[in-house]
Amino acid sequence: MNKEDKEDKEDKGYKAHGPTGVLLAEDDPALRHLFGRILRDEGLTVTEAQDGLGAIARLAESFDLLVTDLKMPGADGLEVLRHAKRRWPQMPVVLITAFGSIEGAVEAMRLGAFDYLTKPLPSPQSLRDVVHRALAARPATTATPLVAEDPTSRRLLETVARVAPRDTTVLLLGESGVGKEVIAQHLHQQSDRRDGPFVAVNCAAIAETLLESELFGHERGSFSGASNQHQGRFEQADGGTLFLDEIGETSPALQSKLLRVLQEQRFERVGGEVTLSVDVRVVAATNRDLERAVAERTFREDLYYRLAVFPITIPPLRDRPGDIIPLAEHFLSLLAHGPNHTPPTLDASGRDTLLAHDWPGNVRELANAIERATVLAGSDPITADLLGLRNPPSGLGFPSHDNTSHVASGTPKEMERRAIETALAAHDGNRRRAAKHLGIALRTLQYKIKTYGLK
Repeated sequence: MNKEDKEDKEDKGYKAHGPTGVLLAEDDPALRHLFGRILRDEGLTVTEAQDGLGAIARLAESFDLLVTDLKMPGADGLEVLRHAKRRWPQMPVVLITAFGSIEGAVEAMRLGAFDYLTKPLPSPQSLRDVVHRALAARPATTATPLVAEDPTSRRLLETVARVAPRDTTVLLLGESGVGKEVIAQHLHQQSDRRDGPFVAVNCAAIAETLLESELFGHERGSFSGASNQHQGRFEQADGGTLFLDEIGETSPALQSKLLRVLQEQRFERVGGEVTLSVDVRVVAATNRDLERAVAERTFREDLYYRLAVFPITIPPLRDRPGDIIPLAEHFLSLLAHGPNHTPPTLDASGRDTLLAHDWPGNVRELANAIERATVLAGSDPITADLLGLRNPPSGLGFPSHDNTSHVASGTPKEMERRAIETALAAHDGNRRRAAKHLGIALRTLQYKIKTYGLK
């Protein structure tokens, strides 16, 4: 990173910690898009929630900052603020509302809000200013709470503890939804880089044409729409850890550029001529069989060996049953809302159902099941019926849906093909919705459609 860029990051308050991400909760789609764009233009990673309950559920993950509307369905901004402060007491929270009042502002500050803005905002700069101040004021990152009651999970954390103090590149392997990013954050927080930034990027969630710019940045005018210079994730992670999720979905062209930066810690922005140097530890993750991808020549062998210096396999949830109930209770505590903020409880049938389910969607499926059941249960205990769990065909890793129940015969590949065909038909050929339905990345679905010759 050159001197000018370092000074720019210091002016914005990013130098000490780096932006790991902002959780934005706003129920108005137009305003959510506007606020998200303003924050992304500042080089921040933004995760959006469309209501209060959605924001509370996302607080299972760590963020540098929470920006939340006050009036939202399900749970209002003060409820979200209370949950955030219980879960991440050192994370700053900014509230934005059209219903500004002295009472609301006083209550928000009493609960620990960093600042309080009313809308319509005077200008985009007002949001930028408060975000910069909040990020500059936040303390050093604290350890991410982990639920690891099962002996298998405890052994996993022992392995992580051994490699964390080193700068060794780590490759996290495991099915979708097992918690690879949580482990990557824990690895960062146990390392000597804990006071530096932890920056995460999902390589499958960004269009292939934009991923190079997202990782390496771009210069102004380097392509249509590049109206400003943009710092990429490698620059944002300077002095810390860069987490590359879904690394197996990258294109061969991008793989060659990733190989160079792993070897040399040097790169150029898109459209740039100046070579930048960074000090970044890379942790990558994938749910694909990369050795098979290397054999099929869809993934570079030299990059694979650069990434897999220290591979760690994260077991699926079905192989660590001792974590199921503690995780469920953890998610219940995050979703608690109401005057007394008492978490809902699981009755005996609910516990038995959770333990009997084989969790093809892993921890992500469990979190979604608990959130859904919490909404249905209200103040009543959560029963087996409210959980509504059904096991899909084994080995697919797809979540269960009523309209895919007929695919449960044949070889795994035949079942997978039929599951994809059924999902596509159910969503009128819309690949993005079908991928969400199946619980896989859009790029993964596109790869499988091509593999199976589907239309």
